Amino acid sequence: MKNLILRSITGAIYVALICASVLAGGWYFIVFFGLISLVALNEFYNLSNASTGGENITTLIVDMVGGVIICVGLGCVNMSLMPPFMTAVMGGTFFTVYMLYLIVRLVIQLYNQENSPLTNLAYSYMGQMYIALPLGLMSMYYTLNDGKALLLTMFIMIWLNDTGAFLVGSAIGKHKLFPRISPNKSWEGFVGGVLFSIIGGAVVKLCFPDYYETISLGSLCGLGLVVGIFATWGDLAESLIKRTLGVKDSGNILPGHGGILDRIDSLLLVVPASLLYLIALALYA
Repeated sequence: MKNLILRSITGAIYVALICASVLAGGWYFIVFFGLISLVALNEFYNLSNASTGGENITTLIVDMVGGVIICVGLGCVNMSLMPPFMTAVMGGTFFTVYMLYLIVRLVIQLYNQENSPLTNLAYSYMGQMYIALPLGLMSMYYTLNDGKALLLTMFIMIWLNDTGAFLVGSAIGKHKLFPRISPNKSWEGFVGGVLFSIIGGAVVKLCFPDYYETISLGSLCGLGLVVGIFATWGDLAESLIKRTLGVKDSGNILPGHGGILDRIDSLLLVVPASLLYLIALALYA
């Protein structure tokens, strides 16, 4: 009971902080998810490099800086936090500095006396692609019509998907979805999670139409379908990583929930997938 209460309190604070940062936007959003990126990257690098003796402190710092650059840089450009005449300059500077990170990281590896230099370098670049890039791309939502409402809805759909998958899977789940990676997931839970996400899209459209003027009911339900599918794949992807590395949780920073990476695993695939869906809608509607 005590663990359940602690888990509930931690979850409520986590959800409240995400909602507040999304609604506030601007630097509040960038700083919050920049911190999330730093913690998640640190967890990933500690886990992935444990079998090779741990990552060198120098390369760890360089990788963390790279993650901040991509999150803050994309956020500043997409959310137009600089004066208009500086937007192009900022975009070019961000791209140049990040290219510098990629070069510096490769050169540093030449001088490290590690047992698995190629493996460590691959983990470094994977962390950027797997964690930092999706979190940085999330700011693109603010460039879309009704983007703030859609971004908040995306998070709600992810949470509904988790809830639906758990409730339906616990009640009637019999057929294993992916036993090789996640033995507890069932096809029934997967379908339940997707349905919860789709219903969530319909509910917000019908109850708050003023916030979704540029997207139809069908398109918002379609977003729920995309979120439900890719949230499941995102969860499975992190399960594959943890199973491969032989760990249960990515960390213990969130009491009762594990690490930050355990909480954002679904988000990391949902962000690029949902953006592609919404951009396609805007282009071909």
